[in-house]
Amino acid sequence: MKKYNVISLTLAAVLLLVLFAGCGAKGYEWSGEFFNSEGIDENGFWESVRALDYVENLNYRTVSIPYDVHFVSDYDVQNEIDYILEYRYLSPEKQITERAVIDGDTVNIDYVGSVDGVEFENGSTGGYGTEVTIGVTPYIDNFLEQLIGHMPGETFNVEVTFPDDYGVDELNGKDAVFVTTINYIVEYELTDDFVSDNLSADYGWTTVAGMEESLRTDIQKYAIQQYLREILTSEITVKSVPDQITKYQEKAMLNYYQTYADMYEVKLEDFLSEYVGVDGVSELLEINRESTLSEAAYYLVIQAIAEDADISVNTEDMVKYLGDDYLSYESQYGLPYLKQLTLNQKILDHIIENAILT
Repeated sequence: MKKYNVISLTLAAVLLLVLFAGCGAKGYEWSGEFFNSEGIDENGFWESVRALDYVENLNYRTVSIPYDVHFVSDYDVQNEIDYILEYRYLSPEKQITERAVIDGDTVNIDYVGSVDGVEFENGSTGGYGTEVTIGVTPYIDNFLEQLIGHMPGETFNVEVTFPDDYGVDELNGKDAVFVTTINYIVEYELTDDFVSDNLSADYGWTTVAGMEESLRTDIQKYAIQQYLREILTSEITVKSVPDQITKYQEKAMLNYYQTYADMYEVKLEDFLSEYVGVDGVSELLEINRESTLSEAAYYLVIQAIAEDADISVNTEDMVKYLGDDYLSYESQYGLPYLKQLTLNQKILDHIIENAILT
C-alpha cells in the first residue's frame, strides 16, 4: 500500500531528513560540534571540489521514468487526503446507520475475539471502535467480507481461521470467533466549502478538485524524485568520493544522535547503547558505511550536474523551494547549506522537466 504523505513535509522536516543522511567511514573522532554549512561554499557547492572530476557517464539529460513510477491512482490521492484530515484532526465524515453494509464500505466496528471460548490477547477493540474498509484494510481471513449485508447496531459472530504461519503459537492455524458489532458506516462529505474553510489558509486549496489535482502532482513529483535519487548513483559512475564529503555525512549523523542524547541528558555512547543498540560511535559508523558512501556520492553527482548544466541558485529559487521565510533558518543552518538544499531540488526539477514518461 503506497502512502506518500508528501504534503506533510515542512521545511523543518526536510532540513532534518537531509541532515540525517546516514554515515559510515571508520575512525572518525567526534568532537560533539557540527554546523550544517561547514565545508560548503557560498554557491551551495562543496568547497574546493570540482565534482565533474569524480564522475563518468553523466547521463541525465533525457532520463526515462517508468509508468509504474509516475502513475498516480485515485487510491493514492485518497490516501493522502485521509492522512491530511487525520493529521489535522479534521473529519468531514457522516455516520450512516440506516442501510446495510456493502462491499467497499468503511465501517466503524468493535469486536472481541476468542479461540475455543477463551478470549486471547490483542483480540479486542476494547470498546474504542476501529475503522476498517472492506476490500482494502488487511484483516485475518475473510473477516471484513462477513460484515457485508449486516446493519449498523447488529452484533453477530464472525468466524475465521488463522493461517498456520500467523506468528503467534496459540493462534497458528486455529479457528476463532469474533463477537462483532457494527457501530456505523462511515461516509465522507468532502465539499468545496469544507476545503475552503479548513485547508485554504495552509495549503491554498479552495475546492476539492483543486486539492486533488495538487496532491496528484505532488505525489507524482515525490515518486519521481525518489526514483531519480536511486538511478543517479546507479547509472552514473562515481570514480571516488572526496573524503570531506563522507566526513560531513558522518558528522551530520553523529550530530543527529547527539541532539537526542542531550535531550535525554545522557552521554552519546550511553544513548547509542541503550536506544540504538550499537556499541558506541565506531560501530555506528561501521554499520552505516555503505549508506554514507551512497549519500555522499548522490550529492557529488548533484553538484556535477549543476556544474555541467551551469545551474546555480538565486534568491527566487530559495523562496520557491524553501519559502518566503527561509532566512529565518540561516542562523541555525547557514546560508551555504540552504543553498545546497535548494540546488538539490532545482537539479531534480531540471531533470524531471527533460525526462521522458514511458
